[in-house]
Amino acid sequence: MRSSYQYSIGTPGQKWGEEERLAWREQTTIKREYQQEVVPKILVLKDRFDVEQYGALSYNAERFPLFCIKSKNWNDSKPTVLITGGVHGYETSGVHGALKFVDTQGEKYSEQFNLVIAPCVSPWGYETINRWNPLALDPNRSFYENSPAEESANLMALVATLGDKVLVHIDLHETTDTDETEFRPALAARDGIEYIEGMIPDGFYTVGDTENPQSEFQAAVIASVAKVTHIAPADEDGKIIGSEVVAHGVINYPMKKLGLCGGVTNCLFGTTTEVYPDSPKVTDEECNDAQVAAIIGGLDFIIQTHLS
Repeated sequence: MRSSYQYSIGTPGQKWGEEERLAWREQTTIKREYQQEVVPKILVLKDRFDVEQYGALSYNAERFPLFCIKSKNWNDSKPTVLITGGVHGYETSGVHGALKFVDTQGEKYSEQFNLVIAPCVSPWGYETINRWNPLALDPNRSFYENSPAEESANLMALVATLGDKVLVHIDLHETTDTDETEFRPALAARDGIEYIEGMIPDGFYTVGDTENPQSEFQAAVIASVAKVTHIAPADEDGKIIGSEVVAHGVINYPMKKLGLCGGVTNCLFGTTTEVYPDSPKVTDEECNDAQVAAIIGGLDFIIQTHLS
């Protein structure tokens, strides 16, 4: 549905230049602090896991170091699992769900897998509660060679050190009401196109890879999460956020073609989770638990079908 809404920055029908991008950046504010809310949760894991800094954001390298958490006693005979969160910094449960998984389940699953967790790929976005980075670029459309987004480039460099060992990649996201009230209108304004209003699905869903959907794996993730929170239904057109629902709570995107984080590896099993934190039916902690349940459901499926 077309909207008469006009975003506050830019001229309708014209792509943003540097002036508009700067105006957008200047209206952002710090709403929470990465060094207070996230980094301490990472560093406290040092006794139980290997914590490594894999980069830093040049906007403020001291403020925004990038950390990954790895299982101890790395064993090349084990398959590797990559878990990413906070690619979109405003998606809170992606960050804290990843950290909760490490804290509560990491040692258990380290018995079968080498774990690599990058819990907050976009710390500037986390602090300003933004989808974009300071250059008005979406890190989750920037996973390609010579990426213009530092967040994406740093994670790609980390993934390159893992070689072809990654069997599973689970990328933790949220779909929020602000996607329609702020982020999609801003995207339309930035790109000089008309904003067409969409619908936010009420519930959890996953995004598989069009080129490698792995439907049974997606179903296992959905079944696990359904024990924690409700699964998003299809809309009246049989779609979720404009994409055809291929199974209960599952849609597919071409991950690599779109430059999505879900395409950053050549893994056999991958999924992007989408928690709905604005539902009156859930708490913040239940959103974190849904992310943990998604990882557990996916990994248990791999153990039962590929490692037994």
